[in-house]
Amino acid sequence: MKGKISFPVTFEFKVMAFSPQFSVRDSSGQEIAYVKQKLFKLKEDITIFENSSQKSALYKINANKWIDWSASYQISEADGKPLGRMGRKGARSIWKATYDIFDNDGKPEFRVEEANAFAKIMDGLFSEVPILGLFTGYVFNPKYKIVDSNGQIIAMFTKEASFLGKKFRLDSTADLSEDEKERLILSLMMMVFLERRRG
Repeated sequence: MKGKISFPVTFEFKVMAFSPQFSVRDSSGQEIAYVKQKLFKLKEDITIFENSSQKSALYKINANKWIDWSASYQISEADGKPLGRMGRKGARSIWKATYDIFDNDGKPEFRVEEANAFAKIMDGLFSEVPILGLFTGYVFNPKYKIVDSNGQIIAMFTKEASFLGKKFRLDSTADLSEDEKERLILSLMMMVFLERRRG
């Protein structure tokens, strides 16, 4: 994911994989990252690779405390160099998912807010129903708005209509720096895993 990132960016889960994992692609369809979550971890722990060969790790995201409603997640390069942090907004996220993204100096940079909690709830409920759950990806598609520190919407993150609901799309119209794009995309990678567990 190094270098210039062009929007829209898509996240597409690998179906039938033993551990949750997905490819990230830029607007040209080129794979810019591959994300894999480690199983059987008491703390959240994901590794971001250069591509699906999983030979070269680029980033790590780790929870800085045991999993709870207000966990914070440290984003770093593979060598440990810190890049920023993402935090989940505790009780506020019970009904509507809310996450804050901070830069490497701890300054609030973006907030990710679920646009329609009802869609997320229905998606979670019906995805558990045999047969019917296969088609919820065409009906209930949660959306998340991303705002900057001034409250202006700078991007939208949407679960696209697709079989098994395994594809997400990030669109941005703001003029973001490459560091901001990198931090935003990495934070959304972590959020996707957390929201899948939430339902």
